[in-house]
Amino acid sequence: MQYQDLYNLLQQLQATKWLEILPKQLETAFSISQHGTSASWQNLIQTLDLPAPSSYVLDQTTIQIGTTEDLTLAQQSHLQTQLMQFHPWRKGPFNLFGIHIDTEWRSDWKWQRLEAHISPLKNRLVLDVGCGNGYHCWRMLGAGARAVIGIDPTLINVMQFQVIKKLYGSAPIYLLPVGVEQLPTELKLFDSVFSMGVLYHRRSPIDHLLELKACLRTGGELILETLVIAGELGKTLIPPARYAKMRNVWFLPTTATLTSWMQRCGFKNIRVIDINQTQITEQRTTKWMQFHSLQQFLDPENSNLTCEGLPAPQRAIIVANI
Repeated sequence: MQYQDLYNLLQQLQATKWLEILPKQLETAFSISQHGTSASWQNLIQTLDLPAPSSYVLDQTTIQIGTTEDLTLAQQSHLQTQLMQFHPWRKGPFNLFGIHIDTEWRSDWKWQRLEAHISPLKNRLVLDVGCGNGYHCWRMLGAGARAVIGIDPTLINVMQFQVIKKLYGSAPIYLLPVGVEQLPTELKLFDSVFSMGVLYHRRSPIDHLLELKACLRTGGELILETLVIAGELGKTLIPPARYAKMRNVWFLPTTATLTSWMQRCGFKNIRVIDINQTQITEQRTTKWMQFHSLQQFLDPENSNLTCEGLPAPQRAIIVANI
């Protein structure tokens, strides 16, 4: 995987501490010893050889690269077969040369909830923590960001992004197979930092908030989305085992509790811009994600409860500054 353009950007930004450690981190993450399918995925990406797309759409519901008319029927059929090798596709939707990838999540709905409430991204340097396959990173680029860096330690997500970028071509957008804890401390580099769907997976939510804060320059903006519960200040749900069949869910606070955590961490101008209970029309099984999804994670008799009898997933979006 080529990251020379990113190294050049970090050099321009004088992010020398990051430059010192990143090449080795990438070498390790893409190593066959770390994931047995890594080599075949990389080979598939390298062998993608299609005409340059005639058009791009990054600021609408569906990320679109190219059109049906750009390819022959044989090329389109072959591309669809190649794209299926990267199943499951969880974040989207995408339309790649006329092939509609109907992902598990309607990630565009989340973007619609927040886009009018955040600082305009034009010319901003943006970090997306736990970005999945980068759907929202493309929306950020489409909103005019100077450059977007996404990080996600799950290699299949990174590979899906690499497929899409190979089809798109050169652009100031990058996805790194690392976690936020692997970034240099006190980076203080980004104008906007997004963390969506990550906080509840962290054993220490306070540490995660401090890690996010350390990535922001003075005056920068955090956009945080996470699972919450209804209730008053001080209340937090700690699932006794699984939550909606997920093993690694630790803390689900009320919005009042979460706001108090953020205040304690030094954030200011904290505002809750959206609270929304996730519906089975937003997260579901599709041709491109054929495993169980939200409908199987809820109580079949009461959609306001998970299959474990806990409050059904409710997500809040909070925007704050440092």
